[in-house]
Amino acid sequence: QVQLVESGGGLVQPGGSLRLSCAGSGILFRFNALDWFRQAPGKQRELVASISISGRTNYEDSVKGRFTISRDNAKNMVYLQMNSLNLGDTAVYYCHAKLGLIDYWGQGTQVTVFS
Repeated sequence: QVQLVESGGGLVQPGGSLRLSCAGSGILFRFNALDWFRQAPGKQRELVASISISGRTNYEDSVKGRFTISRDNAKNMVYLQMNSLNLGDTAVYYCHAKLGLIDYWGQGTQVTVFS
């Protein structure tokens, strides 16, 4: 059974930083591309960052230069380092992996940026 478990969310002031972690079980991260999505209240879930099997990364335009996705295949972990957070980054953040035609999601971790 595949499980993704996020952690690391919380409350932070504008300009602050958080590091999100996602632990996988029942799935070998080294064989999969991995993503971080987020969903703000009243908005659709959006792709924030992706990392390929080879380590190539892609970012949504609003987070480029501020967020960094990384992976540790030995620990079966994927991370999202978030710097220079602003109010627009407030959302629930989800770890995502796709095996064949099946999408797997974690339960989400709340990130709240408040002034």
